[in-house]
Amino acid sequence: MNRVALVFLAALVPICAHATPPDKLRIQVERYRATHEKEIVGRLAELVSLRSVEADPAGLTATAERIGGWLAARGFTVTQLSAGPGTAPLVFGSFDTRGAKRTVVFYAHYDGQPVTLSQWSADPFAPVMRSGSLGSGEHEIDWRSAPTPFSPEWRLFGRATGDDKAAIVAFLAAFDALKAAGRKPSVNIRVAWEGEEEAGSPHLAAILTAHRALFPADLWLIGDGPVHQSRKPLVDFGARGMMGVEATIYGPLRALHDGHYGNWVPNPAAMAARLVAELRDDDGRILIPGFLDDVRPVTSAERQAIAALPPVEDALRTEFAIGRSEGTEGLPASLMRPALNIRGIRAGQVGVAATNSIPTEAIVAIDFRLVPDQTPERVRARLEEFLATRGWTVVGEEPDRATRLAHPRIVRLEWDTGYPALRSDMSTPAARAVIATASAAASQPVAVLPMMGGSVPIYLIKDILGATVIGLPIANHDDNQHAANENLRLQNLWDGVGVYAAMMGELRW
Repeated sequence: MNRVALVFLAALVPICAHATPPDKLRIQVERYRATHEKEIVGRLAELVSLRSVEADPAGLTATAERIGGWLAARGFTVTQLSAGPGTAPLVFGSFDTRGAKRTVVFYAHYDGQPVTLSQWSADPFAPVMRSGSLGSGEHEIDWRSAPTPFSPEWRLFGRATGDDKAAIVAFLAAFDALKAAGRKPSVNIRVAWEGEEEAGSPHLAAILTAHRALFPADLWLIGDGPVHQSRKPLVDFGARGMMGVEATIYGPLRALHDGHYGNWVPNPAAMAARLVAELRDDDGRILIPGFLDDVRPVTSAERQAIAALPPVEDALRTEFAIGRSEGTEGLPASLMRPALNIRGIRAGQVGVAATNSIPTEAIVAIDFRLVPDQTPERVRARLEEFLATRGWTVVGEEPDRATRLAHPRIVRLEWDTGYPALRSDMSTPAARAVIATASAAASQPVAVLPMMGGSVPIYLIKDILGATVIGLPIANHDDNQHAANENLRLQNLWDGVGVYAAMMGELRW
């Protein structure tokens, strides 16, 4: 470990020494978890079996009812906050403790990504336990009849296991463990479990604004995302924003024989490839002039936190079977700058379906990952200005014949709404207390990440409510988040129970 990393960790020692929860709570929580493993996994399996995806409104409603009922059974005052008919409610829970001076909101989302059944090894809504990750020589396990303790390396497979239903179940188990230990919470607890995060949280702003009186709090803890790739527990201080666009590039009105017309009729697939190469270089750096002008500089404390992270790049290159990585600054530092990702390109056909023809159009799907202080509006303006300087005519709808004849290069842009990034101050008393409490719960210094690379619209919490926002993820980094065969490693669930219990029972600043 380098000198900068040692200095950063040393700076936490006096904080941890002052605020470290006694080992007694950690031991009590571990004992409770060890004697209730089957119950905890059963609750997660039950929750995963509910089809809480955007395409199934009834499944979202059923999930909200179920998790709200679990909160009510534990003494929480529960309300479903909705933006109107047909929208998934935000499940809000409240539990006060006499004498508590701080109020903490625990956020997670109960909706999951859409599924393509053909890509899954089993029904994503019929959770399956396996002895390890797919392709590792794993086998299926009948966990309901298996003796406990379960192997911490077992994984439960199903949609939303890690993103985000594990956080909900870990919270509930942590609350139960505190009660079983006879410990009252050190903070007033609020719960905000959202049902539209995977759809971009289209109604979260309206809900927070309309019900602002319910949400006065000192801190929001966000239970979304994975832990560090080294498997160390993680505290993060924000998330990148996001802005998506689909670019359609037009060629001839009908597909043309590429022998008769190649070299003469412009090929939209070739134009798309050239456009992508003009937008980003081989190391992923964005080439749009002025795109980085709004980027907030990285602070000294953030650089020290990045330097203190365990190195994982060599292991990840092996895991992903990639012969190189983009850039030279390393994975965590690369997350501190914006990204332009090509999430898909479509033009013509390949393989046995390929024909010797010039396609009529090419479509490039792009997502921008934003950092503070970029805005979706500025990103859109920068890209459209850049395209205009390169001879492109930008349109917002399908061009007619006259438009196609009048302009040599036409691109249709269909923009998402998008949202900005958030990066919280790592030096506040609340931030230092969360790091210290999480480290004590883990019996080791946790990894501290200034900003995770994924996106979640947590900026709304800061903008609308003025609250401090800190991430407390628990899922394994290799959980296949957003993909087929999503899974949760049991040790990550157990670690989640421990850290949430510490945040409820020992967090003070």
